[in-house]
Amino acid sequence: MRPRRQPSTGRTFAALLAATAAAALVATAPAPASTGNSDLPIPVVDAGGGLRKRVAIHDGRRLFIACRGSGSPTVVLEAGTGDVGRVWSLAPFGPGRAVLPAVARFTRVCVYDRPGTYLLPDEFSRSDPVAMPRTALDIAGDLRALLRAARVPGPYVLAGHSFGGMVARLYATRYPTQVAGLVSIDAQNEDFVAAYKEFLSPEQYVAAVLDPGPPPGLDYPEFERLALEASAAQTKQAQADTPLRRMPFVVLSHSRDLPNPFGFPSDWPIDALDHAFQRSQMALAGLLPRARLVEAKRSGHYIQLDQPRLVTREIRWVVRRAR
Repeated sequence: MRPRRQPSTGRTFAALLAATAAAALVATAPAPASTGNSDLPIPVVDAGGGLRKRVAIHDGRRLFIACRGSGSPTVVLEAGTGDVGRVWSLAPFGPGRAVLPAVARFTRVCVYDRPGTYLLPDEFSRSDPVAMPRTALDIAGDLRALLRAARVPGPYVLAGHSFGGMVARLYATRYPTQVAGLVSIDAQNEDFVAAYKEFLSPEQYVAAVLDPGPPPGLDYPEFERLALEASAAQTKQAQADTPLRRMPFVVLSHSRDLPNPFGFPSDWPIDALDHAFQRSQMALAGLLPRARLVEAKRSGHYIQLDQPRLVTREIRWVVRRAR
């Protein structure tokens, strides 16, 4: 069945995060749009209550996890490149609209800090550092170990933003009985990674994908570096070996109408890359016969900031059908 694209409304607010963790996305994933007012403050909603601790996993490292709310399935929010788990508590338009506390109203929801993530100016990952670069398979393994060690029972609805969407999908193919639904939020996938190689010059491709440096102005030696090409290959192979099983699945993508929704450098082929991204989102939704393909009409890359109510609504849709 052809994926269904569904309209939505909202205001573009992704540039606010550009002053924080978003600079890393140009290196290993798309950067947020630069269409908002970067001088505005970003209120942060404390996760509040529930589980908040560092948990030792199988190799002795400790990873920070926070959970809130009650009910099943548990929603696990997987952040994009460089973003700490608290990115899901950012509330550009008021505390009541941040995704994490909104989801906690109808089910249990968990976030965690991947090693090397941050929220500028002064918040860094509460998880132990690890050797970089890392792949989506490495991260999916960490998440599985963390959920088990923290005694957070499945099944899970995984909601992943940007590179986090690739992690969520790989987790769902690797641990199929543990995943009851997926929400993909402007997510990376193997088709879009291939577009980097097709449209970028060799020098641009090396700088963006193969050998990215730290984001400008970041003094954090442990910053997260991701092996994007290897992760795309892992995701593609996992889909070939164990196709994504039928489950509620929503693919959220940014507006087609913004001139540079990712904030790519001006000398990049911006239009070609964005068209390739939109095609990749249709292909992603085409993996399952009843997937919802939803365009966030006025959102940039950070849909969870631009239109948090939309993200919450689609998570709720998946949760209801997974129950």
